Amino acid sequence: MTHVSGKLKKRYIFLITYFILLSIPIYWMLITSFKTDAEILSGLSYFPKNISFENYIEIFTSSVWMSSFANSLIYVGLNVIIVLLVSVPAAYAFSRYQFVGDKHLFFWLLTNRMAPAAVFIVPFTELFYTLHIHDTHLAVALGHCLFNVPLAIWILEGFMSGIPKEIDETAFVDGYSFVHFFRKIFIPLIAPGIGVTAFFSFTFSWVELIIAKAATIVNAKPVVVTLTVGIGAEGVKWGLLAAAGVLTIIPGALVVYFVRNNMAKGFALGRV
Repeated sequence: MTHVSGKLKKRYIFLITYFILLSIPIYWMLITSFKTDAEILSGLSYFPKNISFENYIEIFTSSVWMSSFANSLIYVGLNVIIVLLVSVPAAYAFSRYQFVGDKHLFFWLLTNRMAPAAVFIVPFTELFYTLHIHDTHLAVALGHCLFNVPLAIWILEGFMSGIPKEIDETAFVDGYSFVHFFRKIFIPLIAPGIGVTAFFSFTFSWVELIIAKAATIVNAKPVVVTLTVGIGAEGVKWGLLAAAGVLTIIPGALVVYFVRNNMAKGFALGRV
């Protein structure tokens, strides 16, 4: 009993230490956002000597920053919708049917996720200009489907394969149409998988920079691109960038909060 208690204590100590180490960059970014650039450059300090909201005021009164946050939210939301609309029926097909080359096609989808985004900059840019959608939210959302759709299919296929096929057959025997069965029975069963998929699609689309930068100029420029140009004629605005970084974390934290129950079930049941 004492041996088990000692092991639990070691685990708690390890987890607390790990959590503290992970929190240090976030804490440093948070306190930096409340400092002036003069205080930041004057030396090392663990707390703001004089708390300043200038950086946040500059962001909330800047049309560039506000439009950047709005652009990011729009194309990320659009990307999540497209990914779910495409990946749910595709994952159902992989989980329920067998066809020639299905295993090879499934593996090929994963290889798209492994490829660096920079490889696709040139073809995507030419394609978006040809379709006259360059510098639009749709262009970024479609570009991010390149790596989010394969991952979503892979995750959802794991959830769907865990559901017995007899449920489908019983529903059809009871007179359910395919659409009615999918909407009334199957979607609720895979709700945790959809929650996990939506979370990963949101996260990867929110933080992705290469494609977002190549597909936008002004009208749809996201916040991750605006963050990279935070160097003005007067130098790097460290406090402003830290404040923008803090605000950038908030949407992801809200998504985690609202889908936390589905995520917990998803991590326990699915292919994640």
